[in-house]
Amino acid sequence: MTEVSTFNQGKEQPIKASEIDPTFKYELEKIPGAEKLLLCFQCGTCTSDCPIARFSDSYRPRTLIRLAQLGLRDRVLNSDTLWLCSACFTCTDRCPQNVEVDSIIRVFRNLAIEKGYIPQGLRDQTQTLLETGYISKVPESRIKKRETYGLPPLPKTNPETIKKILSGIPFFDHLQAIPNPQGDNKNDSQ
Repeated sequence: MTEVSTFNQGKEQPIKASEIDPTFKYELEKIPGAEKLLLCFQCGTCTSDCPIARFSDSYRPRTLIRLAQLGLRDRVLNSDTLWLCSACFTCTDRCPQNVEVDSIIRVFRNLAIEKGYIPQGLRDQTQTLLETGYISKVPESRIKKRETYGLPPLPKTNPETIKKILSGIPFFDHLQAIPNPQGDNKNDSQ
């Protein structure tokens, strides 16, 4: 086994030959948004300029791209750090090779969702949106506090309209189709 390691959640993990899918990078290149994946020569500009990487010990855009270039499909798609990208486009704006890093991360996320690798927090927010029309639950205590301050009531939402608008979007359709008892997702344990 070659002594190549990857960084994941503060622990270096050796790469096993059985993890490598040599076709993965070529599959990615055919997906709109990831066409320039192989142009990345790992200069590190994306990571050094990333506002999230400044505050995270594990999020490194270039590492995710390198894992994909190496054919480590499962490590990329099951990475909990994949979901930390804020889509600020700093990486893309500064890349000397014009690699659209943010687009590649978005492709990774879409593939992860197709495979069922969805963080529990994202599942919860989506479920709340579909149930209430808000991205987070508003506790009754906050509603009462608004009244005591003389603030207007929160706008009424129509979850059925939201469901109708979002139907047909693969993310929402796929999320609803996947049974997820608490702790079923691979990302939950990481």
